[in-house]
Amino acid sequence: MAAAAALADADPEVEQVIICTPDKDLGQCVGGKVVQWDRRRDVFFDAAGVRDKFGVDPGSIPDYLALVGDSADGFPGLAGFGARSAAAVLAKYEHLEQVPAACEDWSVPVRNPGRLAATLRQNFELALLFRRIATLETDADVLVSVDDLCWTGPQRELVGLAEQVNGLGLAERAIRLSERRGGE
Repeated sequence: MAAAAALADADPEVEQVIICTPDKDLGQCVGGKVVQWDRRRDVFFDAAGVRDKFGVDPGSIPDYLALVGDSADGFPGLAGFGARSAAAVLAKYEHLEQVPAACEDWSVPVRNPGRLAATLRQNFELALLFRRIATLETDADVLVSVDDLCWTGPQRELVGLAEQVNGLGLAERAIRLSERRGGE
């Protein structure tokens, strides 16, 4: 999704790119023409919305997740870092490498800065690994152009796949939708 969103964002013909997921890590893709939609809550997030929700800019989301963890992606983050402390530190320093090693050099209001600084210092390589896990690849070779995303109706393989995953009526619904759209 990240690579497709980046490709669409760069296309002058595209007005807006909507990433439909509440996944925190996709927040790093937001900006430019890219927004994120949490369809369960029917909330859209632009860059300011990501900042309001997490306390950091979209470019700092992987660093934020490295500190607080991401259970969906299976990594715990660093002990002691919660959403508020991670956001405060990264709102000031943006990326892990820019956070001073000594808490005396921190100019952010967080609880237990000495403990947090020591935790980050002792687990810095682990934090970098967690950040790598949380970083989405935007240059993956997924599409040639946004025209590849144009839906032309269900393909023959859909029926077999729908049966395989027990997608009750999935193939039939796709066929009806295609017929209503005039076989686009």
